[in-house]
Amino acid sequence: MGEENKAGADVSVSGQSEDALVGGLTEGAPGGSKVGERKIDVKMESAGCSAAAANGAMGSQRDRSLVPERLQRREQERQLEVERRKQKRQNQEVEEEKSDFFAAAFARERAAVEELLESGESAEQLEETAARLQGLQKLLNDSVLFLAAYDLRQGQETVTRLQATLAERRQELQPKKRFAFKTRRKDAASATKVDAAPGAPAAEGILASPPPLNEEGGIGSSFVFGFSNVESQVLEKRAEELHQRDVLLTELSKCTIKLYGNPNTLRLAKARSCTLLCGPVSTSVFLEDCSDCVLAVACQQLRVHTTRDTRIFLQVTSRAIVEDCSGIQFAPYTWTYPGIDKDFEGSGLDRSKNNWNIVDDFNWLARDMASPNWSILPEEERVIQWD
Repeated sequence: MGEENKAGADVSVSGQSEDALVGGLTEGAPGGSKVGERKIDVKMESAGCSAAAANGAMGSQRDRSLVPERLQRREQERQLEVERRKQKRQNQEVEEEKSDFFAAAFARERAAVEELLESGESAEQLEETAARLQGLQKLLNDSVLFLAAYDLRQGQETVTRLQATLAERRQELQPKKRFAFKTRRKDAASATKVDAAPGAPAAEGILASPPPLNEEGGIGSSFVFGFSNVESQVLEKRAEELHQRDVLLTELSKCTIKLYGNPNTLRLAKARSCTLLCGPVSTSVFLEDCSDCVLAVACQQLRVHTTRDTRIFLQVTSRAIVEDCSGIQFAPYTWTYPGIDKDFEGSGLDRSKNNWNIVDDFNWLARDMASPNWSILPEEERVIQWD
């Protein structure tokens, strides 16, 4: 019986639940309360670990959600940089190809013009030379955006030299024009005096006309002519006077200057409150130390220095440049006169290409902000009666 009771007690104990056993230890056995407390601490620690793990999981999810965004943004930036470098390489290759094409085409056309000039014995051959020379000038004008400054300068010097040689050949074939030329000079001077403003002083500073012919029948050493030290007058030059010549205008005040035809270069310096209207200029127009003027010019390149409060109606195939200027306003070229289409053809300028509103300010290097030194002339202020 004692063994049976013992076995039954063992079975009874083994069948009890863990909680009952813990409770029994807590209530009956010595030290039972400590065992129960330890069990509770284990459960609390387990719960705390679970909560910490849950918080950690949430934090890691947030981190994982942020990491892809950063990586994606970095990857996008990397791809943009790669694309930018690729585009830069492609543009450089294109420019090199264009430069190589220009060099070959320019050398070929220059050789053809030189050959025609050497063998030209008739007016027809000289006209062919003039046509090819115009094509050479147009090739140079169309290439100005990608050519290096040195190559552009060398090309223009070559064209200018060939134009001077052509003018000499024409004079050699037509020597009688030497005498008629002086008559035209007198007529031009008379016309200038007639057009002068009433009551204005005589235009003593006129750099009168094309230079005289030398004894060999060629052009003189300088092509420069124009007007200087004149005030309050209307000054004009006709197409036959200024064709492919360098025009210099200095020390003018309150004058209106009209230049019809196709000069080679044009320089305006120290002008005050003047209006200048000029036909297409084959190469460059320079402005320096001018103020309160209005200009209408068409050219390959425009450079403006130390000038203020001036409006420029512009046709340009490259980019205008301003330096040490303020209050400069730009608008499209709108002046016209009979024969201007022929003058444009002779200048080599492309009338369909006009970068009048693309201006580089050498005193303003910030790319994200517009220069305060120049602006676009509002359309309502572009209506001007030129005549």
